[in-house]
Amino acid sequence: MKKIIILASLIMSVFLFSRCHSSKKIAKGSEVKFTYENNLQTLIAGNCSPCHFPSKGGNKKALDNYDSVKTNIDDMIRRIELNPTDRGFMPFKHPKLSDSTIAVFKKWRDDGKLDK
Repeated sequence: MKKIIILASLIMSVFLFSRCHSSKKIAKGSEVKFTYENNLQTLIAGNCSPCHFPSKGGNKKALDNYDSVKTNIDDMIRRIELNPTDRGFMPFKHPKLSDSTIAVFKKWRDDGKLDK
């Protein structure tokens, strides 16, 4: 009888623990949306400042707030995707942004750029 209880406990434990692992897939429809404040604001501050930040002495088109970025996102993406030798390339006099950084801009735009 003791062997049966131990065997049953072992089988139950294996079953329970097999259902709680960290590699479970995210349920469809629960994708994480990119937001301006969580994903873009620091990227823009780090790569577009001070030129596009009037508060830091910049005199180019202001990109220091949600509304201006939302309005200009298509042009921003077009310019950061250019090669450094192309006219209009951004960030001016800096290396090209990584593909993963550019992907953040695109993801925010594609998500509808609604979330601040």
